[in-house]
Amino acid sequence: MKRVLLAAASLAALCSPLAAGMGQAQVQVQPQVVRMGGSSTVFPITQQAIKAFQQGGRSKGVRLELSATGTSGGFRQFCSGQLAIANASRPINRKELALCAKSGVRFVELPIAFDALTVVVNRNNDWARHISVKQLAAMWGRQAEGKVKRWSEVNPSWPARPLRLCGPGADSGTYDYFNKAVNGDSANARRDVTSSEDDNVLVKCVANDPNALGYFGYAYYAANQSRLKALWVLGGKGLVAPSVATVQDETYVPLSRPLFLYVNDQMLRQQPHTRRFLTYTLQNGLKLVQQAGYIPLPASTYRLVESKLYRHVLGSAFGGELTPGMSLALALQRSLEQTKQPQFR
Repeated sequence: MKRVLLAAASLAALCSPLAAGMGQAQVQVQPQVVRMGGSSTVFPITQQAIKAFQQGGRSKGVRLELSATGTSGGFRQFCSGQLAIANASRPINRKELALCAKSGVRFVELPIAFDALTVVVNRNNDWARHISVKQLAAMWGRQAEGKVKRWSEVNPSWPARPLRLCGPGADSGTYDYFNKAVNGDSANARRDVTSSEDDNVLVKCVANDPNALGYFGYAYYAANQSRLKALWVLGGKGLVAPSVATVQDETYVPLSRPLFLYVNDQMLRQQPHTRRFLTYTLQNGLKLVQQAGYIPLPASTYRLVESKLYRHVLGSAFGGELTPGMSLALALQRSLEQTKQPQFR
């Protein structure tokens, strides 16, 4: 598990008289804590937001704790009331909705960015430049476990080299999304692969092995282009490379997706520092997302997302369903349409 402790300003000291002529004693005031966790894909965005928020004394009196356990692991913590904010690389699913309901955790769902789920190989790989969704399924589906072991078994024009696969673990939202998009079911995945919820581990897995192929969020590829090569993907709109432009024009399908922050509504109402941090993040979302290496929402959309936060628009717009291939415009429309309903005007 990746964990970062990003503490706010130093503890303040309060003085209170003990008795006449006996001086004063200092009492330390403990900072309020905002705990965040979940997706390693969204981690760089939240990390960037924390660093920027701390500048200029904005974080005085609050300690911001951030960890990366994977989207599913984050939702387990979030729905049991352990986190104020959950990072998620997919919408909350039905099982998690039920867990939150059972625990009495109500939440606000905030889209924060777009991502191009990126398929990568080693820089020394000189045979693979593009790959189809069908070939990805032939590599990664459960039916390939223990059977598809060489590159040539996926494409006869590729060499008979051993095939090493490096992919997210089962607690990762990237794992769920990729398998749903490529294999038709979020649980349809071979298990004889190198797996981790930490995307940096996957970067090293591919960068250190010329026979490896992996997939993870676009920011981790963008930060490691000198060590990795991204493959063009043949999907529903032809052969397309992952990029900011192809995500925004909705041609990189089915591996484009929205990214989210989920906020515990009770903590949002009771902890002003949680609201301050989220307000700052959304007001500066376009810049923060770009700095983290991801694809921002349209500038006007962040104002709509901020209105969801202020109006406490509760629940998920996705009904517990994971729907790869949905247009990003439709995904945003679904996520924001509640703000247009009469009770929120």
